[in-house]
Amino acid sequence: MYRRSLLAMPALLAAPSVRADWAPRQPIRIVVGFAAGGAADLVARIAADAVQRRTGHAAVVEIRSGALGFIALQAVARAVPDGHTVGICIMGSMSVAPAVPGSQIPLDLDRELLPVCNLAGTPMALVARPDAPFGTVAELVAYAKARPGEVSYASTGNGSTNQLAAEHFAAEAGLRLLHVSYRGGAPAALDLAGGRVDIMFANVAEVAPAIHGGQIRALALAATQPSPLVPDLPLLTRDLPALDISNWFGLVGPAGLPPEVAQALARLFLEAMADPATTQVLAGRGLAAIPEDGPAFAAHIRRDRERWSRVAAQGNIRAE
Repeated sequence: MYRRSLLAMPALLAAPSVRADWAPRQPIRIVVGFAAGGAADLVARIAADAVQRRTGHAAVVEIRSGALGFIALQAVARAVPDGHTVGICIMGSMSVAPAVPGSQIPLDLDRELLPVCNLAGTPMALVARPDAPFGTVAELVAYAKARPGEVSYASTGNGSTNQLAAEHFAAEAGLRLLHVSYRGGAPAALDLAGGRVDIMFANVAEVAPAIHGGQIRALALAATQPSPLVPDLPLLTRDLPALDISNWFGLVGPAGLPPEVAQALARLFLEAMADPATTQVLAGRGLAAIPEDGPAFAAHIRRDRERWSRVAAQGNIRAE
């Protein structure tokens, strides 16, 4: 997916701007709805540093965590639409939550926010407890088919991205798995490492240290290309092509943002993220740039909503 997007980068960056002279008059505020140190915060800080290094325009990260990032997105929706406030949005808030019945979304994502551009993504990894009686996906599938409903998977809650990823895997592989819900990734990963749950789908950028440290066992990467963090990890898509699952982190602005300002912001961030120094930093963190401007990003959001709507309906999944 990223390779196809990168091929489109020259044309995207060469696209004419409606108002090419627009530039920030003050620091750009990037609002992040997740805790400091997490993947969303990391992408925001990499993007802020890249913009300032490349253009001299200051960008500052502001944490407003809680409610699956919706607190931050509300703040962005209410901001003055002058191009100086944007927010990090993730697949879970923009595409998964709207696709899962029962999700509590405190704003109209399509009417109150405007997709500015996508920034980066990280593939999910299928990981297992360290003492699991299976070491490959094929062994996991055989083991689970012989014990329907007994193999457990951890998630960060009903309707979460990693629950839908696991249910997508189960449907594609013809399995019946047992869902164990946790209130956050840390306790889920802790129980996985402790052998109290069998498997889990998680961002490779977040679980790579535990993989390398032997606390958990990696089975496969839900991607079409290897990750530099785990270059030898088998690709789940080789046997299950539909299991290309990457969490993305993009930018949104308030809905009233003028189109020419949104386009200028997209160019500003996409050019910064395409800088070789930045792509190297991203790769070292298990991330890859996704060069999508506003319209392309909006289409990506819609496609993911359709995909996760089908998974949620098939698995009869509802949010907590």
